[in-house]
Amino acid sequence: MSRNASTADVEPRHRLAYWTDMVCDTYVQLECVPLGDARAIEGEISARRLATLDFTRVSATAQRVCRTPVKIARASEDYFLVSIQSAGEGFVIQDGRTARLVPGDFALYDSTRPYELRFDGAFQQYVLMLPGATLRSALRDTERLTASTVRGDRGAGHLMIGMIRTLAAEIGSLAPESAVAVADSVTQILVAGLSTLPAAQREPVSQLAAYHRAAIRALIDEHWRDPGFGVATIAQRLRVSPSTLHRAWRGEATSIADCIWARRLDGARRDLCDPALRARSVSGIAFGSGFNDSAHFSRAFRARVGCSPRALRESVLGSTGRSVLDGL
Repeated sequence: MSRNASTADVEPRHRLAYWTDMVCDTYVQLECVPLGDARAIEGEISARRLATLDFTRVSATAQRVCRTPVKIARASEDYFLVSIQSAGEGFVIQDGRTARLVPGDFALYDSTRPYELRFDGAFQQYVLMLPGATLRSALRDTERLTASTVRGDRGAGHLMIGMIRTLAAEIGSLAPESAVAVADSVTQILVAGLSTLPAAQREPVSQLAAYHRAAIRALIDEHWRDPGFGVATIAQRLRVSPSTLHRAWRGEATSIADCIWARRLDGARRDLCDPALRARSVSGIAFGSGFNDSAHFSRAFRARVGCSPRALRESVLGSTGRSVLDGL
């Protein structure tokens, strides 16, 4: 799915309202205010959907963009957004911090709390938007990572800007079966970049705890499709008590049980976007991913991914046939 819009197609006196509507429709509910002597904002937005990742390029004149408590109360969207500066200078302000972005840098912000974006001159950014649950299951204490600059001249930040520029050039030619893998790769590099921030640093764990964590992850990777698989199964396989497992896992972003559910939902998401599984019903994919209740799967999937299983499948693969047993 792609969409392009520009204020150039609008009469000057209507451009500010048009721009604000365009921004709200693309991201979350926001207020836009031109800076300097301008009475309006000129700009354009190019939007693409990459599986569960919304990817946009925005170019515009100077402005302030605000996510206010009133806007949050009226539309409680739960997304993380990432601004990747590609031209000009920008500022991301949230949670008492201000991140200054120059080309190549990026910063994270959370739509569930107030934030401000400020651009004192013309600018261009790439913006990623992903469901809140996706990032919270990968990183702990995300509120400590917002409005913090990840430099684009080294490490994961450098990899991110390189991938984003390549993606911007090639996204139109991506095959559906590649979209999920590319979206996952972008998310992983994002997590890697945020993990370098001082606030993301963790206390070291013992060798025994590290061993147990690795063993837990290995078992989850191997058995997540089994509906009977859970913490008790892991404890039995590793011949330790559940309390020992929880102590070893302490400090991770989510509990072991939530990690299993996230693995199942991510597996189902990949299967839903796989053209080779187009003929398989959504319910069949849910049951094959370790779920035994279609309604629960649908609710959990929407909470994590931000849309229904059927909507995701149709956005990636187009309209698909529907089984009479497939009520999601």
